[in-house]
Amino acid sequence: MTAYVCAPARLGESRLSDGRLLGWAEWGPPDGHPVVLCPGAATSRWLGFGAGVVEALGVRLVSVDRPGLGASTPAPGRTFADFADDLRQLGALRGLGRPAVVGNSQGAPFALACARAGHVSALAVVSGADEVAAPEFAPALAADLRGLVTRTARDPAGAEEFFAGFGADAMWDMVMSGSPECDLAVYQEPGFAAAYRRALDEGFARGAAGYARDTVLAMGRWPFDLGGIAVPADIWYGDRDAGHSPDQGALLATRVPGARHRVVPGIGGALLWTHAEPILASLLEKAAGER
Repeated sequence: MTAYVCAPARLGESRLSDGRLLGWAEWGPPDGHPVVLCPGAATSRWLGFGAGVVEALGVRLVSVDRPGLGASTPAPGRTFADFADDLRQLGALRGLGRPAVVGNSQGAPFALACARAGHVSALAVVSGADEVAAPEFAPALAADLRGLVTRTARDPAGAEEFFAGFGADAMWDMVMSGSPECDLAVYQEPGFAAAYRRALDEGFARGAAGYARDTVLAMGRWPFDLGGIAVPADIWYGDRDAGHSPDQGALLATRVPGARHRVVPGIGGALLWTHAEPILASLLEKAAGER
């Protein structure tokens, strides 16, 4: 049976310059090539990817709890730029230099912000939450999503309060009910399911404010210029992914200079776990070209 995830090799928290703690988990050799994971919605550092692959490729994978999630201190009102600076500080504190970065699902815009700030060496967006508030997407959005985007634009504080009503069980049910069978084969595999449930429970351990802030930021207009990203990038989607991007990243790839758009057949949002090896191998190749 395929092992999609395994327990972290190392866990810890690093204290930032303002006194906040940023939680992280690591897999792979401690002297490996640094790759930072910006994980998906409401999940903690506990859920990594590439079981066995990170060791084989010599990757030091570092998953980071965004503020208010898991072990990371809340930071009300935080911005994308704030998180990019958190990652810069973590890189210095943990000896990561300018790591490569993977942004999965709702972690994608945070990874893009880090790339735009110049704090990373290469970028992979995998099943990334797209900028659904971009006007080009308005006609393509389902009515319920379009309503949430409109609500977020008109009343960000009210939208944040609404999203704070979610919890771990609601997130699990939403993912399970909205995923195709090819993804459910991954999500419901016992080892993955246990790790995913633990990551959700930890993600909401401090309440839902961290998730709510992430969601308002992700659903609004992104306040950074994707055209200013100057590192090599891959934009990965599964061809059965109907939830993360209205066009499976086609427009997003044109907005990031030089990005390679890669659509993988036969899988949806579980792509990060089913195709960890090619995702990481391509990312390492791109990062090596920047050194």
